[in-house]
Amino acid sequence: MAEFSMPKERDYGWDLKPVESTLFDIHQKPNSQFCVVLNHSLLRGVTSEMIHWWFLNFPNLQVRLNDTPGYEAQTVPGYLLWHPSDHCSAKLVGKLGLGGTSRTGAKIHIQEAMQYKTYGLKYPVDTALEIFYCGPDGWAMGKAVPILGKVMCLRIHFKNALHADRVIGVHYHYEVVIGASGNNPVTRAFNKKLTAEYSPEFFAAWQLHNTIEVGTFENFLPALYQQRSDLSNLHYSQSMNPMAGVGDVQSAQSSELFQERVAGYKIAKDPFKYQEPERASFL
Repeated sequence: MAEFSMPKERDYGWDLKPVESTLFDIHQKPNSQFCVVLNHSLLRGVTSEMIHWWFLNFPNLQVRLNDTPGYEAQTVPGYLLWHPSDHCSAKLVGKLGLGGTSRTGAKIHIQEAMQYKTYGLKYPVDTALEIFYCGPDGWAMGKAVPILGKVMCLRIHFKNALHADRVIGVHYHYEVVIGASGNNPVTRAFNKKLTAEYSPEFFAAWQLHNTIEVGTFENFLPALYQQRSDLSNLHYSQSMNPMAGVGDVQSAQSSELFQERVAGYKIAKDPFKYQEPERASFL
């Protein structure tokens, strides 16, 4: 069990998105490797430029919470806005980009717990992941080991959604591969050990965690992005939430893409080659 201490929950007054707003599937291979596909609902009022800026900067951001109960006038890591209860910390290490930002080849050390309010530290994350891709259309992070190569990759795709040539939000799509490719005694033994920690049950809990995490962009990201010219003075108040009172339930953005990607993982001999974590987004 992880030994880090979780901060107290933050009540931002947001309407959090339910799992019914996403499409989700886990496909497990005979060698215990498995693949996860999660298609989100439209992120309203958000642009891909905002999300790219977030991924470049979020581990370094500090935000003053003006009126969050129990946190009034406190400055907290920006990572604590990305989820009201499951996030603990995120730190960039290694060779960073300009101003200490994220870049391909750097690492990010994350501490969080899936559905912490329900499970406590049953499904923790406390690990450093290499950033495989950091671009204007997506993000990828994971692990590789000698001989076996990639053994974990979390790949995010995002793209502006248009209506009458106007950006109305962002299409956000997530895929994960856990375990080494290939089917031999070494690979099977390694995958059995790895998937005991990052199991299909872990990712079943992750579905709600990530649904909430991604959905919160609608509530806080436009406000922080407007303040990007002075990162030393970021602040957030509930009055800055553009989605206050909207409260409607959405459906996943693209069932066709979801079904296509699930089908692709089912027939893929090497899921990492199908995932293509270092390449530009397919959206």
